[in-house]
Amino acid sequence: MATAKRASPGRRVAIVAGLRTPFCKSGTAYRDLSALDLGKAVVSELLARTELPGDAVDELVFGAVVPSIATPNIAREIVLGCNLPHRIEAHSVSRACATSIQSFTSAADSIALGRAEVAIAGGSESLSDIPMSVSKPLAQALVASSRAKTLKAKLACFRGVKGKDVLPIPPALKEPTTGLLMGESAEKMAKENGISREAQDAFAHRSHSRAARAWAEGKFDAEVMHLPVPPRFAEVATKDNIVREKSELSAYASLPPVFDRRYGTITAGNSSPLTDGAAALLLMSEERAKAMGYAPLGYLRSFAYAAVDPGWQLLQAPPIAAPVALERAGLRLGDIDLLEMHEAFAAQALSNLQAMASKKFAQEHGRSEALGEVPDEKLNPNGGSIAIGHPFGATGARLVTQALRELARRDGNLALITVCAAGGMGAAVVLERT
Repeated sequence: MATAKRASPGRRVAIVAGLRTPFCKSGTAYRDLSALDLGKAVVSELLARTELPGDAVDELVFGAVVPSIATPNIAREIVLGCNLPHRIEAHSVSRACATSIQSFTSAADSIALGRAEVAIAGGSESLSDIPMSVSKPLAQALVASSRAKTLKAKLACFRGVKGKDVLPIPPALKEPTTGLLMGESAEKMAKENGISREAQDAFAHRSHSRAARAWAEGKFDAEVMHLPVPPRFAEVATKDNIVREKSELSAYASLPPVFDRRYGTITAGNSSPLTDGAAALLLMSEERAKAMGYAPLGYLRSFAYAAVDPGWQLLQAPPIAAPVALERAGLRLGDIDLLEMHEAFAAQALSNLQAMASKKFAQEHGRSEALGEVPDEKLNPNGGSIAIGHPFGATGARLVTQALRELARRDGNLALITVCAAGGMGAAVVLERT
């Protein structure tokens, strides 16, 4: 076992508890709920399960990748909506798919530096409730009309508005710098890295099979709450509804490519689906956790973020962040007992693993040696985002809780988490149990 090393100045940060809602495919169980609804639900349940008095909380950091126009600071609205003391400082963060890793590390920094003793961090996403905007001509006409004094003047403001201008505009899913959808960027990675369709389908089958087994064995029971769905509360979400309980490898081959219909390899089956859900973490200084009688799930050892040119390989920053996080922790990949890797696409996950094992990749990014190969039994043993789902703002917090609970089951001590994110970003976190 690697010897402990303080990764940075400051106090040790304990992860006391973690919880998430079931992750549900967008448009299904949570179709009438907002990201705020889901965030309030998970934070309220986290407080109830830990029996933490609200006045013990110093800070709440939360995020949503597609924020609501009505509630742009979701963190503050969670404080107010959960009947927490109004004095609690709350702010929202966004780092695309690594948003709740950002909320986690931001809150941890506050504790490490002595600005807080107890913090809640997490993220939420409702892609069933995405905000719609209007075209610029229609927006200008609406503003001008609101200022006009007479009906005739109001109607005159719309003379230049064309039929196409009245169509609603959903949030942009393309990279602004490249004009590519994330799936198109993943196709590019698959082609450039030689990731075959067969390998992607096998990886997706692995994810679903392992997640289904984890649910069947009760591994997620303690970290996934049951959520009676408002407003009628007739339906109760009890588990992730995306996992294929009887995944068959042969079924994946029949699915058509989505982003490159002629030559592509990325399908709905080997990609993470649009998902609704929320996840939260309870963090404390090590001293405060002990004083309050909590037995932490584990501790934050180190973290790192990295970024690459989105026009190169959009989702290839995690293999750059990971060695930095390990170096800051005084560790090598071989010291790690578990790797929880976010699976945006099978092509991305396989590309990340390929890069970690490549000396050439390491040298191209300023390192003399490859990070190393990841043994299969250490990688996402209970499935990943392809099967469980990927609410953009919540996945990072899910990974933290899932990693620490799995470490306890296998009596391991060290876990590495990696997350790719839009914009060419990546995150890596090292956790330890003792």
